[in-house]
Amino acid sequence: MVTRPFWIDRIKKAWETRSIVWLSGVRRVGKTTIAKMLPAIEYLNCDLPSSQRRMEDPESFFNGLKNVGHLVLDEIHQLEDPSSILKIAADEFPEIKILATGSSTLEATKKFRDALTGRKHVIYLPPVLWNECQQQFDIHNLDHRLFFGGLPEPLLSRSGDLSFFSEWFDSYYARDIQELFNVRNRSGFLKLMHLLFRSSGNLIDYTNLSKLSGLSRPTVLSYLEALRVANVVFPLTPFHGGGRRELTQQPKYYCFDTGFIRFVKGWNELREEDRGFLWEHLVLDMIRAYIPYPRIFFWRDKSNREIDFIIKRSGEEVDLMECKINPDHFSDHAVKVFRESYPRGSNYCISPSITKSYSHNKDGLLITFIGDFQEYSNILI
Repeated sequence: MVTRPFWIDRIKKAWETRSIVWLSGVRRVGKTTIAKMLPAIEYLNCDLPSSQRRMEDPESFFNGLKNVGHLVLDEIHQLEDPSSILKIAADEFPEIKILATGSSTLEATKKFRDALTGRKHVIYLPPVLWNECQQQFDIHNLDHRLFFGGLPEPLLSRSGDLSFFSEWFDSYYARDIQELFNVRNRSGFLKLMHLLFRSSGNLIDYTNLSKLSGLSRPTVLSYLEALRVANVVFPLTPFHGGGRRELTQQPKYYCFDTGFIRFVKGWNELREEDRGFLWEHLVLDMIRAYIPYPRIFFWRDKSNREIDFIIKRSGEEVDLMECKINPDHFSDHAVKVFRESYPRGSNYCISPSITKSYSHNKDGLLITFIGDFQEYSNILI
C-alpha cells in the first residue's frame, strides 16, 4: 500500500495550532486517500445523504465524537451550511481535530459566509511530488512522471489510456465550476482552460486570450479567477524592485499537472525541450509544498534574461532557482544580471540528474547545484 507520510505529518503539525485543517486540491488528486490514512478517525463523505442527515444537528453530532478525537469531512461544501458547522466545531469543540476537504479553496463557495479567519490552517495538495514518486510510489523514471502527470490513477497506470483526462475535464466542469461558480458557458470556459494549459509557464496577455477564446476581457479575468481558486492554474507575478528594464506586471500561469499539458498538446512522446519545460512544473510543485504563495515569483527583463523562480525570504534576501534537466546546460548570465540589483540571497540550480549536491564559485558568484529539494526545505522556509 502506498503511504504519504509527508502530507500526514503536515496535517498533524497543522492540528497543533488549529483544530480545523482545510485540505485543498483538484479532483482525484488523492485527498480522500490521504484522509483515510489518518489514525483513529471518524470519516464522513458529505456527498452522501446519510452524512448530510447526521450533520443536521452539529452540536449533538460533535457531542458524540468527544472520544474519537479526529473527524474527516470529505467534500464538505456539499453540506447545507458548512461554514456554521466548522465555526461551531472550532469554538465549542476545539478538542476535536477536523480535516475538511474540497477541490477548491474554502472561499470558493457562497456557503462559506465566514472564512473562519484564525480558526483554520490551509494545506494545498499538489499532484504527487517527484520525491514522493521515488520514495513512496517506487517510480524512478522521470519521463513517466512528466508524461502521465501526478494524479495517482494515471501515474500508477501502465496502459496509457487517455480517457481519464477527458473524463476529468467533464467532471471538473460539472462538479466544481458549475456548482461553485455558476458558469454556464461550458464551451467558452473549457476553450480558455485548454489555451491556458497549452501556454502553461509562458507570459499571459489577457487581451490575446480574449481574442483566442472568443470571450470578453472581463469574462476572461473572471474565469481565470475561478480557475485559480479551483486550483487548476497557478499565477506567478514578476519580481521587481523598480528597475526600468524589469518586467513588472505581466504574469505567468502554470497548469496544475504535467499530464494534462501533455494531453492538451497531443504529445505522443517527450522531446528533450519538453522534458526541461515540464521539469520546471515539478519544481514549482515542490516549492509550493514548502513555501507560502506570496513569496514565489519569477524574474525577467526586457532583454529576455529570465530566472525561473524567485523565493523571497526575510528582509532583503531573495533566493533564486533555475531548473535544468541537464545541469551542464546551466548559464549564470541572467543570475549575474539579477544579482547586480539584488545581491543578498542564495543561488540554486535544481536538476533530477544530481545525486549529491555541490557548489560552484565563479567570479565571486556561488551556485549550489541540488537534486533533492527536501534537503534544502529548512533553508527555504
